[in-house]
Amino acid sequence: MKKILVVEDDPTINQVICEFLKAQGYEAHAVFDGQLALDFFKQNNLDLIILDIMIPSISGIDVLKEIRKTSSVPILMLTALDDEYTQLTSFNQLISDYVTKPFSPLILMKRVENILRQNESPKESLISIDNLRIYPEQGIVYDQDNQLELTRKEYDILLLLAQNRGYVLTRDFIMESIWGYTELDSRVLDNHVRNLRKKIPHLKLKTVIGRGYQLEV
Repeated sequence: MKKILVVEDDPTINQVICEFLKAQGYEAHAVFDGQLALDFFKQNNLDLIILDIMIPSISGIDVLKEIRKTSSVPILMLTALDDEYTQLTSFNQLISDYVTKPFSPLILMKRVENILRQNESPKESLISIDNLRIYPEQGIVYDQDNQLELTRKEYDILLLLAQNRGYVLTRDFIMESIWGYTELDSRVLDNHVRNLRKKIPHLKLKTVIGRGYQLEV
């Protein structure tokens, strides 16, 4: 049974999340501040942490930074701060995904399932594409000798396309694989692809009109 820690200071929200997790067969544990989260993390082997940003004692971002010193456990951030700075700060600390409040518990469960499924998938040690080197186990990408600064979603999209090189991946397939659901404005995906093209100008990433994207062989 997968063990999930829910770090949320609102008792009602915390209880709802835990009840939905337990109904899906997960072992859910609730804590209500940052220090308790770190204490529980140090004493337990966890499969996932659902972590609110605005929590007492120690902020969610600082808890995230502390955990990342020793662990790559998947982390899904909860935030009422729908601002670019917070999201980019979280991405740079290698979170698995984030959900903005208010949220649907059913959508949250889909994202949890997606994160755990991705974490269980066997990973190649290296994917080479022309000058690019992708290291799935470390979650890093090099263009020649330069490490690229990609957001988590940019990296996930690039890795998915690289693992399916030569195939046309539909927008729905990419969104289901990366976000865990397809009920998403496709412009969000298109913006991530646009950023990838800016950061990797030589990337042979083709738009197949009416279908999706293809990383050419």
